[in-house]
Amino acid sequence: MKIDNKNILLCVTGGIAVYKAVALVSKLSQAGANVKVVMTDSAKEFVQPLSFQVMSRNDVYFDTFDEKDSRVIAHIDLADWADLVVVAPATANVIGKLANGIADNMVTTILLATQADVWIAPAMNVHMYTHPAVMRNIDQLHVDGYQFIEPSEGFLACGYVGKGRLEEPEKITELISHHFTKVSYQPLRGKKVVITAGPTRERIDPVRYVSNFSSGKMGYAMAEAAQKLGAHTVLISGPVELSVPTGVHVIHVESAAEMFDAVISQYDDASIVVKSAAVADYRPKNIHDQKMKKKDGDDVLELERTTDILKTLGKRKENQLLIGFAAETTDAIGYGQKKLESKNLDYIIVNDVTDPGGGFGSDTNVVTLLSREGEAIPFSAMPKVQLAEQLFETILQQESSKLHDR
Repeated sequence: MKIDNKNILLCVTGGIAVYKAVALVSKLSQAGANVKVVMTDSAKEFVQPLSFQVMSRNDVYFDTFDEKDSRVIAHIDLADWADLVVVAPATANVIGKLANGIADNMVTTILLATQADVWIAPAMNVHMYTHPAVMRNIDQLHVDGYQFIEPSEGFLACGYVGKGRLEEPEKITELISHHFTKVSYQPLRGKKVVITAGPTRERIDPVRYVSNFSSGKMGYAMAEAAQKLGAHTVLISGPVELSVPTGVHVIHVESAAEMFDAVISQYDDASIVVKSAAVADYRPKNIHDQKMKKKDGDDVLELERTTDILKTLGKRKENQLLIGFAAETTDAIGYGQKKLESKNLDYIIVNDVTDPGGGFGSDTNVVTLLSREGEAIPFSAMPKVQLAEQLFETILQQESSKLHDR
């Protein structure tokens, strides 16, 4: 893993995860990068600047008005020097300031001045991370073109267990290395890709629900592939046991109604939408506030239709490239072709879930890509991550002349 002679500016803000930032400087320096560190006053409460100075072998910056070199303006010089700016750890405070254009310290001033890519690695209490205000600020920064290194889940310093841990220094270093080696091929750079994944759960009562066997693996693989191709990737996920691909913005939902609202909120400015979630077609008509008690004899559960998300998107489609999935047990191609036409899709990816090489929960898949032009392109059994990359490459080859308009 090499990052030879790349200039990495690390902006460190105040949180207990600052100790990981010291290790990150060490890892980046070992990989060949030139690292300079800027700290907020709060960050200095956790780790002294000297630690970063020793690891980076460069001066550490924290005062906007401390001009170490009279020939340049420090915060502008650092902003221009960087090939990549990484904010790690990024607190709720700095995320809020950046989302609202506030520049009241050296870190935020540099972030507004730089023309380099900026990656933000949040680290905070799980409840802070999921607070609506923080989520709004993160969404705004996604719109503004910032990339996020999603925090991982686990035991937090505050004692809670949940999402909020700063990604490990080794993983961040790996991502930066990949960024500089793969940056030349990013056909989706500047494009927003929205992907749905996983099942939905339709509640019957507080302890029971109607759902399906979808694992979400194919949708998560599509999100990972889109992110690698340079897209600003939004993953709308039903309840699954999967790790969110690094750099992908995730919106967690449970029911079909919640997924509908989330997709609609992200749809208008999307370039590509991939609808791979297995959304429930029906939900209980009546949801019980208390647990339904067992009684003698049979019972009847009355169901009602959920909103057809894909059909709604097809009706509202303007310049979006709309891609659907069809999981079938018989005549997959026939049913897929009908869905392609009836829902106004550009492509549909169909698979027979009874095929031993694919289906729910499997790490591999066997699919056929159908297009509006009548093409049927088969893909043999392969790992879902590899398949996702090949699907995107095939679609992008056919759509390359149109993508600039989306």
